[in-house]
Amino acid sequence: MGTEQKNRVAEQPTGLKKGYHHGDLHAALIEATRKLVEEKGPDSFSVSDACRLAGVSTAAPYKHFKDKTDMLVAAVLEAMARHRDSMKAALEGIPEGSHQRITAIGMEYVAFALREPGMFRLKFGGFTDRETDPRLEEGGQQMFGILLTEVAGCLGEAEVTEDVRRRSFMLWSFVHGLSFILYDQQLASKGGAIELRDLLEDVTERMLA
Repeated sequence: MGTEQKNRVAEQPTGLKKGYHHGDLHAALIEATRKLVEEKGPDSFSVSDACRLAGVSTAAPYKHFKDKTDMLVAAVLEAMARHRDSMKAALEGIPEGSHQRITAIGMEYVAFALREPGMFRLKFGGFTDRETDPRLEEGGQQMFGILLTEVAGCLGEAEVTEDVRRRSFMLWSFVHGLSFILYDQQLASKGGAIELRDLLEDVTERMLA
């Protein structure tokens, strides 16, 4: 299953063009940061490598970012925005209040984790202190809020109750852990031949019963 899911991963850009104008510098450096995190991991990321990839001087980033951490945070925030957008897009055309909407969110959650594994891991474990930037916590709450809203709809609740929050947390915990497992082919093989959608549909039915 891990290999199967990875084969569906969209290819990321293989390079960045050189000679960015000042107005594009911020975006160019964020893209360079993202690409390096995907290739080498956050621990091996360096500002100088990002500058080299973006084709700018080593002094250029400090026009937009305070330091290395600030660059990583900016890249994570953009990744969160992409993840939120893809989750919302996955709901299009699916009836309100149906369990299929929860399954669709889960499918896209896993897909993003496999599509951008470096950014996925960075946003959840790359910062020793979540207070590094309050926008990280806010972004995480916005993503979880999508699931809370959908679970409330499935349970016929007009607002987020404690039961809604509890069931949402169980669903998120399962899909989040599953995302890490599926990326590791050796771990994924322990589940045998499984179909991701069928698995998520089964879990959704059980947790919302």
